[in-house]
Amino acid sequence: MRSFEELLAEGANAPVDGWDFGWFAGRATEQRPAWGYARMLAERVGVADAVLDVQTGGGEVYAEVLRRAARRPSVAAATESWAPNLALARDNLAPMGVTVAESADGAALPFPDAAFDLVASRHPTVTDWAETARVLAPGGVYLSQQIGAGSMRELSEFFLGPVDPGTGRLPETLAAGARGAGLVVTEVRTQALRTEFYDVAAVIVFLRKVIWTVPGFDVDRFRERLAAMDALIRAEGPFVAHSQRFLLAARRP
Repeated sequence: MRSFEELLAEGANAPVDGWDFGWFAGRATEQRPAWGYARMLAERVGVADAVLDVQTGGGEVYAEVLRRAARRPSVAAATESWAPNLALARDNLAPMGVTVAESADGAALPFPDAAFDLVASRHPTVTDWAETARVLAPGGVYLSQQIGAGSMRELSEFFLGPVDPGTGRLPETLAAGARGAGLVVTEVRTQALRTEFYDVAAVIVFLRKVIWTVPGFDVDRFRERLAAMDALIRAEGPFVAHSQRFLLAARRP
């Protein structure tokens, strides 16, 4: 295994744009939810006329879904807030006929009322239920895979100490928000997924990419804890944490 300093430099300099996690091959593993979000969404996209993907990241998952769908919708749109991801999403999705709009997370969606019969979002930072309901056509469906409360808690607490996960990301909290906006919740499924990190560079890249795991993460600021993580992995093997995921589906009456 390379030295701590070598791994530190590699982790600090690896690219973190978009939501393609291919860099982690051989460096970390994560279980996938049993429901198969991309497959489920592709099935729905294949029978939809107008589809919106909210907070699409680099558009990687949405592009995969469109490729897998039985047919393309006549209208396909997406939103993204972060400039590097916005450029990447346009590169990935424009050739597939998708309009990618810049829109701040939680801001009003730049689309007319009842514009879509399917709205989707994978791992959104925030879900604006009033806006979701507004852009859904009557009978339209919202499908989302969400990050649950306490996701990667073992990793967060290694660097920060005890963390209160709060209630904002509990499935019941999100479901209540959907109902409050007039939507009918049709499905909620949850799962804890085992994640293993095989070296400290993988930990660094993950924390730089998934920034809410350790807010304010910086390699220099957390150097001492990173050294402790490196020593732990060398002595005991992969660092294990658990991501929390839940699937939520809702319909506008």
